[in-house]
Amino acid sequence: MAGPAFRAAAVRVRTPASSANLGPGFDALGLSLGLYDDVVVRVADSGLHVDIAGEGAETLPRDESHLLVKSMRAAFDRLGGQPRGLEIVCANRIPHGRGLGSSSAAICAGIVAARAVTIGGEQKLDDIALLELATELEGHPDNVAACLMGGFTLAWMETGTATARAIRMDPADSIVPVVFVPGKPVLTETARGLLPRTVPHGDAAANAGRAALLVEALTRRPELLLAATEDRLHQEYRAPAMPESLALVSRLRADGVPAVVSGAGPTVLALVEDATADKVAALAGEGWAANRLTLDVAGTCVLPLAG
Repeated sequence: MAGPAFRAAAVRVRTPASSANLGPGFDALGLSLGLYDDVVVRVADSGLHVDIAGEGAETLPRDESHLLVKSMRAAFDRLGGQPRGLEIVCANRIPHGRGLGSSSAAICAGIVAARAVTIGGEQKLDDIALLELATELEGHPDNVAACLMGGFTLAWMETGTATARAIRMDPADSIVPVVFVPGKPVLTETARGLLPRTVPHGDAAANAGRAALLVEALTRRPELLLAATEDRLHQEYRAPAMPESLALVSRLRADGVPAVVSGAGPTVLALVEDATADKVAALAGEGWAANRLTLDVAGTCVLPLAG
């Protein structure tokens, strides 16, 4: 059986940062943020060439062990076969190891790029299959769902299976995300390793209610965000790995700012109004890079090479 055919022209894929959990929505809720990595991919006659600029340029591998390359290889397997060679150029802007979905961005960029350079790729690997593959590579669907679909997402695994599903919602236009990024990363494995095997029933019940409220707050009633972002399941347990992050969350919330740990941390995310975003960004103090972002609504997408 003949393998797939590939496009001669290069493709450009843009993939957004994402914030998972958002307080109470542990391993389920995600928000796509207007901070982007770009990758340009061209099928070559032979070999593998990877060029990286920006975040991770000094530390990321340029071989088959690069997460983006591994993700492309996995997608090409689903698409029917590997190309003879690849040329990849990465422009990275999403900080690594900070809870802003850099690994999900690499995975999503890789699988979407592989589909884009394969003739007939969308018929062989549709959007549902993309989410399933991205979840398989990442291990959980919360970040990859937001990264692929954009907007505000709710992701879950079908009971008794390894099948990922997600729905996308439009966040309220008035919400402005402000991220406070510290200088040092925290490994996701370290942060997750601090979580207990069991939690009090009251805490689980409280989080269920807050997560349900968060859907309403993020989409229609932002004035409820402070109450809706309260968490009892994971943030305090992770304090030993990121005490400064939890202290900042507590300080912001005491001032009435809806603030949470972004993903596994240590970045802190505040969800505020346009009129107060700059004032909130100035509250972090030394040791933090405060950035006012936009809400991304497009998700991972193929763009023209120019621009």
